[in-house]
Amino acid sequence: MRIQLQYVPINIPAAVILSMTMLLNGCQTAPDSGIKTAQYQTTTQPSNNYNRDKGEIAKIRTTLAAEYIRKNELDAAKREIDKALAADSRYAPAYDMMGTLLQQEGSSINLQKADAAYKQAIALDASFMQARNNYGVYLFQMKRYAEAVQQFEVAGAELGYESRIGALENLGRAQLMLGNKPAATQAFIRAIEGNRNSIIAHIELVDLLIEQNRIAQAQSLYEETGELLRHEPISPRLLLQGIKLAAAHGNINDRQALAQQLLSSYPLSNEAKQLKTWLNNPEASWK
Repeated sequence: MRIQLQYVPINIPAAVILSMTMLLNGCQTAPDSGIKTAQYQTTTQPSNNYNRDKGEIAKIRTTLAAEYIRKNELDAAKREIDKALAADSRYAPAYDMMGTLLQQEGSSINLQKADAAYKQAIALDASFMQARNNYGVYLFQMKRYAEAVQQFEVAGAELGYESRIGALENLGRAQLMLGNKPAATQAFIRAIEGNRNSIIAHIELVDLLIEQNRIAQAQSLYEETGELLRHEPISPRLLLQGIKLAAAHGNINDRQALAQQLLSSYPLSNEAKQLKTWLNNPEASWK
C-alpha cells in the first residue's frame, strides 16, 4: 500500500542557482557543485533588513537540502539544514525537511528524532500543510494510524493547498488501516470530487463499492479508471476488480477472459491467489 510524500520539485534556472549561491557565499563567482533543482520557492534578491536576510538564507539552505535528499546525499542535506536553522531557528520548513531527512535515513534512532522535527514544524506554523501531510506519512509508516488520520484530515480540508488531494488519498488509506470503511469511502469520494483524475481514489473506491454491493456505481468507476490508465499495462488489482464485476453481472465470458489473463500474466500475485481460492468455492465471499 503506497502512501505519498507530497513534495513538488521546482526546476530552477542556472542563473538563479548562481544568485542563490552568491547570496550564501559572499558573492563568489561560481555556484556550489551539483545543485540543480529546489524544493521550495526562493527569493534570491538580498534585503537590507537583517531579519529578512536570515529568513532568505534559511529558505535557500532548505531548498538545497531538498535537492540533496532527492539525490540521497543525506549527510550533505543535514549540513544544509543545520545551516538553515543556524540562520533562522524558527523556520518551519527546515524542521519539516529535517523530519523528511531523518525518516529517509530510516534507523530507529533517526525515526524517533523525525517525530520531534515534524512536531516542531507544525508548532511553529500550524497552517503549514506540507508538514502536516508529511507528518501523517511518517505516522502511517510507524503504524500510528489514528494520529495519521488527524494530520491528513487537517491537510485534506485546507482548500488551496496544492497537495490536498494527495492528503485525502492518504486519509482514505489510513482509515482503511483502522477498519473504518465508511470514513475511507468518504475520503476517496472527496478526493475524486476534488480531482477526477485521482487514480488512487478510483482504485480504492471501486473495491469499497463492490464490497457494499453498489455494483452499478463500481462498474462506472471501474470503466473510468480504465480510461485514465488506458496507456498503462492493466494491473492484477484491476484485473481482479473486473473479474468481480463480471461475476456480479453474470457475464461468464468476460469473467473467464479476465481470469485467464490474471493467472497467465500474474500467477504469483496475491490477486491470483484470491482468484484461485474463489474458483474453488464460488459461493464464498472474496477475501
